[in-house]
Amino acid sequence: MSSEGAKEDCLGWAARDPSGLLSPYKFSRRTVGSDDVSIRITHCGVCYADVAWTRNMSGTSKYPLVPGHEIVGIVKQVGSSVQRFKVGDHVGVGTYVNSCRECEYCNDGLEVHCEKMVLTFDRIDTDGTVTKGGYSSHIVVHERYCFRIPENYPMDLAAPLLCAGITVYTPMIRHKMNQPGKSLGVIGLGGLGHMAVKFGKAFGLKVTVFSTSISKKEEALSLLGADHFVISSDVEQMKAIAKSLDFIIDTAAGNHPFDPYMSVLKTGGILALVGSSEVKFSPASLNHHMRTVSGSLTGGTKDTQEMIDLCAAQKIYPNIEVIPIDYANEALERLIKRDVKYRFVIDIENSLK
Repeated sequence: MSSEGAKEDCLGWAARDPSGLLSPYKFSRRTVGSDDVSIRITHCGVCYADVAWTRNMSGTSKYPLVPGHEIVGIVKQVGSSVQRFKVGDHVGVGTYVNSCRECEYCNDGLEVHCEKMVLTFDRIDTDGTVTKGGYSSHIVVHERYCFRIPENYPMDLAAPLLCAGITVYTPMIRHKMNQPGKSLGVIGLGGLGHMAVKFGKAFGLKVTVFSTSISKKEEALSLLGADHFVISSDVEQMKAIAKSLDFIIDTAAGNHPFDPYMSVLKTGGILALVGSSEVKFSPASLNHHMRTVSGSLTGGTKDTQEMIDLCAAQKIYPNIEVIPIDYANEALERLIKRDVKYRFVIDIENSLK
C-alpha cells in the first residue's frame, strides 16, 4: 500500500499495463500500526491469479500492480498491541489482508466470505490505499491475517499452502472428505490438484486422479501416490468406475463436461468445485442418487492455520520449482501453458535486490 510523499522503502516487481509485463518498482508500505506485523518476505508462490490480475482479465486492475498472495517471511517488527507474534517468527500471508471483523463470517473465522474482505493485492484497503502483494521485499499486515509457520516447515514449501493448499483443504474439511477408507476423485493435476491428492492420501482416502492425458499417469501414481488413474475421455474407463466415489474435487480451470463425473459418484456423493469454468450438467445427474454440487473459495483464518499445522505435523509438502524474481515473467507464461510441476515459488530473499 503506497501513500503520497511517504518514503519508497519497499522494492517490488509490478505490472504497469494489461500486457502484464513485470519490472522493478519502488513504493511505500504503511507505517506499522499497533496491531500490525511487518514481514520481511523470503518467498512468494506464483498463482494463476497473478496472471489474471496483471493482465486485467476482469477489467478492474489498478496499475502499477504488484501481484502475489502466497507470502512467507520473517517478522521484523510488531505493533505495540500485537500478541500472537514476535520479531523473528516465521509467518505467512494469504489471499486477503483485511475484513470488517464484526460480521457473522468474521466471528466464525470465515473472513474470506466477509462483504468487506480486502484482497492482498489490487484492492482498496480501509485507509484508501491500494494493496500490493508479495512480489516485494516486505509487507505490513494486521496480525489477524498472518499465520504461524512452524519452525520445522521449510519456508519455500510453505508458500503454496496459503492459496493452493487452503483452496482444496477448505471444501475437503467442510464436506468431511477426511474419513479414512472413503474414496476421492481429483480432476486436474496442477497446483491445486496435486495438493488435493496429497491431502487425500494424508486423510487415508483412496484417491483416483482424472485426466484427459495419459502422460499424467506416471506422475499421478508414482510421484504423488494416487491409487488409481482414469482417462476421463475414455467412456469405457468411466463406465468401469460408475457410482464408486464418495467425493470429487474439481480443480480444472477450463470448460469441460460434468455429467460423466457426476455418474461416478455414489448415492449422496459430493462434487466440490474450486476451479473456474462454465458448469453445465443435466438435472438428472443430481436428482438421481441425491448428488450434490458445491463451490468453495480459499478459506478463513481458522482453517488456514489448522491446515498449516497439519502439513507440518504430517510432513505434507507441495512440489515446487524455486525461481528468482527476474524469471517471474517467464514463469507466468509457463503457468499459462501449464508447464510447471506444480507450483512456482519466487526466492524473494535471495533474488530481489
